[in-house]
Amino acid sequence: MSTDASFRFERGIDPNGVIDALKYAALLCKELAGGKVSMEIKDVYPEKMENAVVDLQYSYVHSLVGKDIPVETIKSICDSLEMKVLSENAEDLKLEVPAYRVDVQRPCDVVEDILRIYGYNNVEIPTQLKSSLVIKGDEDQKHKLANLVSEQLVGAGFNEILNNSLTKGAYYAEEQQAQLVKIMNPLSSDLNVMRGTLLYGGLESVEHNVKRKNPNCRFFEFGNVYSFDPAKENQDDPMQGYKEQYHLGLWLTGKRVEGSWAHANEDTSFAELDAHVDNILARIGVQPGMLVRKKSENAIFSAGLTIENRGGKKLIELGVLTKKLQKKFDIDTPVYYAELNWTALMKVIRKQKVEFTDIPKFPSVSRDLALLIDKSVEFQQIEDIARQTERKFLKKVELFDVYEGDKLPAGKKSYAVNFILQDPEKTMGDKQIEAIMQKLIQNLKNQLNAELR
Repeated sequence: MSTDASFRFERGIDPNGVIDALKYAALLCKELAGGKVSMEIKDVYPEKMENAVVDLQYSYVHSLVGKDIPVETIKSICDSLEMKVLSENAEDLKLEVPAYRVDVQRPCDVVEDILRIYGYNNVEIPTQLKSSLVIKGDEDQKHKLANLVSEQLVGAGFNEILNNSLTKGAYYAEEQQAQLVKIMNPLSSDLNVMRGTLLYGGLESVEHNVKRKNPNCRFFEFGNVYSFDPAKENQDDPMQGYKEQYHLGLWLTGKRVEGSWAHANEDTSFAELDAHVDNILARIGVQPGMLVRKKSENAIFSAGLTIENRGGKKLIELGVLTKKLQKKFDIDTPVYYAELNWTALMKVIRKQKVEFTDIPKFPSVSRDLALLIDKSVEFQQIEDIARQTERKFLKKVELFDVYEGDKLPAGKKSYAVNFILQDPEKTMGDKQIEAIMQKLIQNLKNQLNAELR
């Protein structure tokens, strides 16, 4: 409640003025209400608050203000503000600040008061400006690439959103609660933890738009996420167990195309989301073969992928969210979501350069293979083997057909895969192409037990 008392006390009250205030109140009672002072004052004040003592150097005043203020002017202003000069010499002053000035405890606070009285308009604008050169580092690169990717996503039809870093702890599963950064004095149960993922804030934005007749949503958000590792908790260094990382989130739902005379209505899909993620990776300099794709085990996805570096560190997760999660936010249409660990991605591309190259003068070669493989085999395994087999001339690996039916042996499926080969310096010969393809077929047979159809 905002009262006269709160207005005064929240701005600071002189702790040594209690006796004077008590005497004045007693005199008013005596004068106005016929009261009688019947006892001596009893004051329980075991640790008296002393006046603050500040060492103020003249050189510090001049550097902070930006102008050489005469010493006598500085002393005069301090005296007018009831700051007592305890000692002085040619270089500095030792001042005693009255206790009621609770906002003046440091030299910079004193300089602020001096400048306030001296007058901001009396400090002239210098005729010369000084600057220092700063070498760009990793943090500058991180934000530069984030801006480039933001422009790319906006050009692809996305809208940027910005959500609160505080979120609802109930969104997270019971086994995740220990890793959350909890707020000691939360304003409400809806804002009681720091977000451990960008997912839920974006779903709130999707829900808000869908309920207001804007069902076709393409959102992205750059922001920090927070986590706590109980195993790293250290009493001597309380911050050791906490981690803050920069992430990028993408949300897709609704129609990809709607109401177009040239194209039939088409729903968004996982393939569309995957394409946007690939475009982002290409834009920041991630080369094919640098990352590994695996099936996601994350419970938020009904189907999804995890993209890791060669060392096994998780960089990206993407997939279609479960119907249970959609229902929690009252969303009926499928929601496709991707979250990129931007901090970790910057480490992967630290030594990478995005350079322009000429369009190749020599033609590429396309070869198709129809492979009979076990149902448990994923396309990513085929691509990994292909890139390990031929690192120099293999430019692209694409899956263009999948067949599963009763004409195939039990437990088998058929993948039709396209391979693009290209030598930037000359036209590839038949013998060279045949040697690469035979080596590739042999590796697929040895590692995946694949057969040609």
